[in-house]
Amino acid sequence: MTAAVLGGGGWAAQQAVGGAATGTAPDSQQLWIALGAMAAVGLVVGLVVAGRVSPLATFVPSMVLLAWTVVYALDTNRALSLIPADQSVNQIVREAGAGARAMLTTGVFALLGVALFIPVLMPSRWSRQRDDMDEDYEAAPEGSYY
Repeated sequence: MTAAVLGGGGWAAQQAVGGAATGTAPDSQQLWIALGAMAAVGLVVGLVVAGRVSPLATFVPSMVLLAWTVVYALDTNRALSLIPADQSVNQIVREAGAGARAMLTTGVFALLGVALFIPVLMPSRWSRQRDDMDEDYEAAPEGSYY
């Protein structure tokens, strides 16, 4: 989940913005691929938030995003130094890092962190799911063979 938000979301954000800083619009195919990747990341986030999965599936990514946002607020240079930007790193990872930088500096990570933390507060997430087999079980009388 964390990798999908950081890697996939960062790459898609960078591709969708494309050359906005230079004043050129991204080409149509690149824009559609980026929007599809954003939709896929949004689908994964939505399924994990709304679905009945472990509360740790939303807790860990929310803590990563919120902690990184707090580090950014306290020490901007340290938070931005965690983003891979060296020439020795693969180009796709650099693009994902550039998108993650944009999402971190604009507060999108804080927004996602809070949205992912809310399901952790729901008591139903921490309770065990009822099993239909539990109701069918009857205790055998003492001394019986079956």
